[in-house]
Amino acid sequence: MTNYTLQQFSKDLDEPYVWPGGYPRFFITNDGEALSFAAARENRHLIEPSISEGYDDGWLIVGCEINWEDANLTCADTGKPIESAYDVTNDDSIVEESRG
Repeated sequence: MTNYTLQQFSKDLDEPYVWPGGYPRFFITNDGEALSFAAARENRHLIEPSISEGYDDGWLIVGCEINWEDANLTCADTGKPIESAYDVTNDDSIVEESRG
């Protein structure tokens, strides 16, 4: 069983962004997959029993984290991109440094 609780899941589900800063978050399953907030809301009926009973069924969420810089992070359920706080693939300062 995980230390992540139903109460924490419910609280996290209401807060897709961390304040201050407005940093985007995503859920992490026990097999290391990322789930978007949209997928977690849609599949709440599968996630909650997995958390409460510790089912190893792909829906067991073990945490909620900020996606700092992974512009390629996608939701394991929907396949859609998960927003990142900083998209380093479009960072002009990296281009300027390489020219310097």
